[in-house]
Amino acid sequence: MRSDLALQTYGADSSGMVCGFRFSPTLAGRPIDADEVIDWFRERGDDADAKDTSEFLWLHFNLAHSASERWMRTQLDLPDTFFDALREGSHSTRIEHADGALRAVVNDVMFNLEFIPSEIATLWICATRRLIVTARLKPLRSVDRLRASVRQGEVFRSPAELLVHLMRDQADLLVQIVRRTSADVDRIEDRFLSQRPTQNRLDLGAMRRTLTRLQRMLAPEPGAIFRLLARPPRWLHVEDVQDLRESTEEFSVVLSDVAGLIERVRLLQEEITSRLEEQNNRTLFTLTLVTVLAMPINIVAGFFGMNVGGIPLAENKHGFWVMVLLVAGFTGLTGWWAFRRRRER
Repeated sequence: MRSDLALQTYGADSSGMVCGFRFSPTLAGRPIDADEVIDWFRERGDDADAKDTSEFLWLHFNLAHSASERWMRTQLDLPDTFFDALREGSHSTRIEHADGALRAVVNDVMFNLEFIPSEIATLWICATRRLIVTARLKPLRSVDRLRASVRQGEVFRSPAELLVHLMRDQADLLVQIVRRTSADVDRIEDRFLSQRPTQNRLDLGAMRRTLTRLQRMLAPEPGAIFRLLARPPRWLHVEDVQDLRESTEEFSVVLSDVAGLIERVRLLQEEITSRLEEQNNRTLFTLTLVTVLAMPINIVAGFFGMNVGGIPLAENKHGFWVMVLLVAGFTGLTGWWAFRRRRER
């Protein structure tokens, strides 16, 4: 039974393939199913590169489908390093040349500053001369945008151009995050100038952690890209190498914006912390001043409250007012000294 009649599970057919397209340099992609993929490879055979290098396939798989990896291993000539990458713990964005193929990891994230790890989705990519395979566990908006572009008739000359399209979509995602975060930072900064900054400080801490994590997850590893651009695969077109270089430059600009935004958030955090410390210092000074001003009367009250004989001015009819004047004088002198020390600081 052909795959188009098979039971649809996990958004994919019985092979685990979500979608497939057949491309040529001058025509838009045409949908293709798993059985047609097998026929396409069978018709070309092992010497397909010598017969026809113009056509290529894009196959997108759902790794949550139990049959997807098995089907890729048996029907597609993919390097073992690609399957090893599916089990790697590191999901950082990267693109590298291995075993004659381009292997890449691309991440997508829900557009929300309060995201949790489950909202980050990873896409594994393997590209050769006539085939590009993408695989994921959870749906990605970048793949949806690419699939929409293909269905709208956009023409791609090679698998590498599809890969560059995904990389640029990721750069656009970073740009959107930077713009939204910048607006939130502006709002917090305005609120900081007129309100108590306690809640603002918590929001900035969350933003800084989010930006740092996004920078680590979405930023491509520069070393791998530089090595690829220095020694690209032989089958890679000159235009593809230039597109990869331009996409890398776009990422560099976006990452510099992210780094600048992180630095701005850090400075704003320091300013909020400085203001909080200043408020705490004023509060502590007020408490200290009250304690110092109350010290003379407490000392006098302590001495004259002793139940012993020989208390001074006990028989003087003006003794109370004499002590009031003494305590007031000492209190005034102490307050003058405290305020003078504050002005000197």
